[in-house]
Amino acid sequence: MSGDVTRIHTGKPENLTERFAHRAAYMHPSEIRSLFAVASRPDIVSLAGGMPNLTALPMDLMSNVIGELVSKNGMEALQYGSGQGHPKLREQICDMMALEGIRAHPDDVIVTTGSQQALDLISRIFIDPGDVVLAEAPSYVGALGTFSQYEAKVVHVAMDNDGLIPQALREAITSTRASGKKIKFLYLIPNYQNPMGVTLPADRRTEILEICHSEGIFVVEDNPYGLLGFDKPSPNAMRAEDSENVIYLGSFSKTIAPGFRVGWALVPQSLKEKLVIASESSILCPSNFSQLAISSYLADQPWRDQIASFTKLYKTRRDAMLESLEQHFPAGATWTKPGGGFYVWVTLPPEIDTKALVPKAIVAKVAYVPGTAFYADGFGSWSMRLSYCYPTPERIREGIKSLGGVIKTEMELRGLN
Repeated sequence: MSGDVTRIHTGKPENLTERFAHRAAYMHPSEIRSLFAVASRPDIVSLAGGMPNLTALPMDLMSNVIGELVSKNGMEALQYGSGQGHPKLREQICDMMALEGIRAHPDDVIVTTGSQQALDLISRIFIDPGDVVLAEAPSYVGALGTFSQYEAKVVHVAMDNDGLIPQALREAITSTRASGKKIKFLYLIPNYQNPMGVTLPADRRTEILEICHSEGIFVVEDNPYGLLGFDKPSPNAMRAEDSENVIYLGSFSKTIAPGFRVGWALVPQSLKEKLVIASESSILCPSNFSQLAISSYLADQPWRDQIASFTKLYKTRRDAMLESLEQHFPAGATWTKPGGGFYVWVTLPPEIDTKALVPKAIVAKVAYVPGTAFYADGFGSWSMRLSYCYPTPERIREGIKSLGGVIKTEMELRGLN
């Protein structure tokens, strides 16, 4: 009969998992994303996700920018663009990076779909299965997931309240090479680090760059929070000191809005062509619309004042969190005191398993991310990341009070008080 479709039945339903590539075994859900369904409930105070607070973004101005973009330049904005990114935006990105001491040429900037795509492209180009990536301990969960998918082994390097410890880096390099493993690069977030909130001082930056240069290891400097300092600017970017051995990643997700999904990589000339080819094979080209919207915003709006508005908002929330931690968390708990960014890192007595504690916290109407999410090896079970960027100060105080009560009860149960 015309139009009939012949179906072949094999007797059992198709199970596509049997056809997965080997690398699919290294794809694991993020612990943060796993919490999202619960943490997004209105009755839950979410101290989990690092969502920028867009209440400080003037939506009327943004609406005008986008409306004018479509009416005056819609034919370009809604068309395909360059695989490397729009030339005008790349020039403006260089102007932004100059605030952190970077002297760069637009030809060395590659626009990406968020800095997360840049991490993926770098990993695809450099990592062979079994290679080692050195990363801070703890480190950004999105980076750890990307390295894992390309079958890298992450070797964590110890940190303190001043960031990555140079001597620990030397030891990690020595022990890794003694085991016969090949180190591809060092990944770090020097400013208001995710998840610890700490900032790497200028002298340590120089020492780490010297170590990596002498050992033949390049650096991936991920810097989404660098302009979000509360009381003083962060030190100059590491890329400002070494233009040949540092790949610098930036993003507009924290300084404008994450919905545009626009980031960038500033790369040495030797990497540029390969990174553009990798990007084109992945997405063909970054969104022209998003790029031109951001470019118009940067050209026509007081974007430095807008960043100042964000930092004022986040500082108020940071202060509310630190005051509440002091008031409601038990003795034996310690935490970082960030000078910018989004996060506080809390360390509890080692007998407390923060991952096992999550369900009890949810019952108490508060969510956080357990420390194990930020380690590739399951370490960090007595730590947690608390995010202050999104809730109001009142909700932060409410959430910290509830969470402090949950922790105190758990410590009493374990005889720790």
